[in-house]
Amino acid sequence: MIFKINLLTCYSSISELRGFNVRKVYKLKFLLGFMALSILLWLVFALVLVVVLAIVYYFNKFVLLGNRIDNSLAQIDVQLKKRADLVPNLVNAVKGYMKHERGVITEVTNARKALVGAGNLPARVKAGDKLQAVLGKIFAIAENYPNLKANENFLQLQQELSAIEDKVAYSRQFYNDSILDYNNSVQTFPGNIFAGMFGKTQKEFLQIPAAAREVPKVEF
Repeated sequence: MIFKINLLTCYSSISELRGFNVRKVYKLKFLLGFMALSILLWLVFALVLVVVLAIVYYFNKFVLLGNRIDNSLAQIDVQLKKRADLVPNLVNAVKGYMKHERGVITEVTNARKALVGAGNLPARVKAGDKLQAVLGKIFAIAENYPNLKANENFLQLQQELSAIEDKVAYSRQFYNDSILDYNNSVQTFPGNIFAGMFGKTQKEFLQIPAAAREVPKVEF
């Protein structure tokens, strides 16, 4: 009788132990699954965060580069207007000396009218290049008029126009450098992905005509 009770007791203990182990295994599996799910959620969150930060970064980058390009174009426009404003004074300063050079003076006047009347910046840049080329003729012809070369008003205008041309050249270079930075961001990975998302495409460089590259020599 006692032996039967002991067997029952042992069997009951083994059953309880097995039940405990099963519960422990299920609990361990639950914990492992919960940890795996938590890690997965953190990875997804980290990935989403990286994507969001990248979108914000490249959106702001394209905006900043675009603003830099617009600013450089505005600087070119300002210098072109300054050049156009100085031309009438230059014409008044030289026409009393260059009585036999009416054709060149007319060219300068017409080139200025084209610059002032240009409807957009690309057209103004083109007209400004033509005006600069014609001004080069004025300065070249002035070498044949010693009295004109000694005129303080003419010399001052010559200096101002030369300074403006330097600023135009610098603004052109700054614009093209900005275009290069922008195009590099649009073409390279991963910027090209975000450029496609934002509808950004490559921009054209500002080309300088061969005639405009020949800056007249100014001697003082």
